[in-house]
Amino acid sequence: MHQLSNDQIQAVIQLIRTCGEAVPELAQQTFEVYEKGRQDYVTDIDRTLDRQLTTGFNHLFPTDRVITEENAASWEAFTAAADRLWLIDPLDGTEDFIHGSAHYALMAGLLIQHQPALGWIYAPMLDRLYYGGKETGIFLQTAGDATLQPLQPIEPAPPSNHFCPILVGYKDQKRFGAAIQQQIPAAQFNCVGSFGLKVMHVLEGQAGLYLYLNGRVKLWDTTGPLAIAQAAGLTCCDLTGQPLRFTPDAINLQSLAHQQAIVIGWPSYVEALLPKLQQAVLSGQTTI
Repeated sequence: MHQLSNDQIQAVIQLIRTCGEAVPELAQQTFEVYEKGRQDYVTDIDRTLDRQLTTGFNHLFPTDRVITEENAASWEAFTAAADRLWLIDPLDGTEDFIHGSAHYALMAGLLIQHQPALGWIYAPMLDRLYYGGKETGIFLQTAGDATLQPLQPIEPAPPSNHFCPILVGYKDQKRFGAAIQQQIPAAQFNCVGSFGLKVMHVLEGQAGLYLYLNGRVKLWDTTGPLAIAQAAGLTCCDLTGQPLRFTPDAINLQSLAHQQAIVIGWPSYVEALLPKLQQAVLSGQTTI
């Protein structure tokens, strides 16, 4: 059975909220920060949440496979024969969390036959929980709401000579920002920490497009947000316009990182800007 029951959906929401609601208080206590890779950080709290969410999802879906960011042993499940895979990010935007920013989230996504089907994103400090997929529609639960409310995506004004809001991560902006600005003079850059919350910024009209180029984003970063983005009608593609793929041939099997560049945006923005972004990236690469 591929689809979830309403009770299962609510159980996932309750699990993520329960884990997430404890994070702001935990953040006030002393916690350890470790560098697990170059400019890639993890805290005691990431690891605690990872264990809690792993236990919770294994209990809720005992016949499914669960992959989490901080349990490298679980990554092998990606290449195993399984129709359903859960991808869990216990703390998306760890650096923001470390620095006291509110822009971090707990995320869960369900891959069905290597296609993003459902996603959950919960930002504890903002008390915003996003949920959805193509089969269900998209929903938002905010502070004071006991239930999910339908979420209406907001398309920003189309890009023009004076208006072109784009989300670009700090590392990509540092490397390609000048080249993008040369190709798109009206580009107005913005950035928030969590990959998932960046995608929600596009969905809610605060930017027309999100560009990710540095090759470090993993399946647990993308599965949930893209399930919601696709349900909202956003275009999710690479720099050549090809759909983003979640099959093993498109993923680095050692790290579970995407091998494609990532573009997520409103169709009007993607259609207008993709050729210029291609040129900007090519120019930026040749000047380094």
